[in-house]
Amino acid sequence: MCVQGHGFFDGPVDDASVQAIADWKANTVRIPLNEECWLGLDNIKPEYRGAPYVAAVEDLVAKVLAHGMTPVVELHWTHGQYTGNSAGCSDVHASCQKPMPDARYTPAFWTSVANAFKNDRRVVFDLFNEPYPDRAASTAAQAWSCWRDGGACPGIGYEVAGMQDLVDAVRATGAKNLVLVPGIAYSNDLSQWLAYRPTDPAGNLAAAWHVYNFNTCSDETCWNTALAPVAAHVPLLAGEIGENTCGHAFVDRVMKWFDDRGLSYLGWTWNTWNCGSGPALITSYDGTPTPFGIGLRDHLRALTP
Repeated sequence: MCVQGHGFFDGPVDDASVQAIADWKANTVRIPLNEECWLGLDNIKPEYRGAPYVAAVEDLVAKVLAHGMTPVVELHWTHGQYTGNSAGCSDVHASCQKPMPDARYTPAFWTSVANAFKNDRRVVFDLFNEPYPDRAASTAAQAWSCWRDGGACPGIGYEVAGMQDLVDAVRATGAKNLVLVPGIAYSNDLSQWLAYRPTDPAGNLAAAWHVYNFNTCSDETCWNTALAPVAAHVPLLAGEIGENTCGHAFVDRVMKWFDDRGLSYLGWTWNTWNCGSGPALITSYDGTPTPFGIGLRDHLRALTP
């Protein structure tokens, strides 16, 4: 909302709204952030950038913790002009999803965020929402090298910050917090995650994976082949699960696969969008579920005594 000039968040974040999430028996809340708003760049309205934005995020993190849930602060939108394959927008500013973080601002963002939360190990850092360097590169090796090492990446017109750069930025602050590192193909491809994973002096990395019914890796065969080997070496989190059917048959399968292996998942999204175009879990911020959301809510409540 901040980059669009409408506020900090696109829904209420008062105590009752956070309680509504907790009432689903969720234990984690992922909070998408905008690097330009956090860093206070001058294309953002003054009332929504820099210190006011940081204070709003810190307040929400505190509320999530107060309700006994884990906050995940996640970098969602970033600077850098990309007009290539699958571009979300042609804007240089952080108004849509870009294929990779940018070297100009993203390391500074993570330095600042890590400094803000490094004294509370309960806060989790999710480095970048959904990398898709594979849409710009011509080979998988190029895509994974760009993902890890950044720099001048094929098909991307700005200097890229790789996942190693971002891990380094976080750890240079002294932060030991858990860091989530997403894969490529909008976080749906972890096939080379282990081969290219960043080095972490703190030894506290987890792999982040996203899945929807319309993704490439969306069945148990792929999960057994591509996810199980990763989960055997590092913690694995499905940072977004969802479907555009307004039902929950697909996420039921995802949750069963993850439950059977003691792995974690988060539903996308706690928002009152149309469940088919969103997909959205709720029709009201009091926690009233959509037909899609009923699947996640009832499953979480069944898991929790």
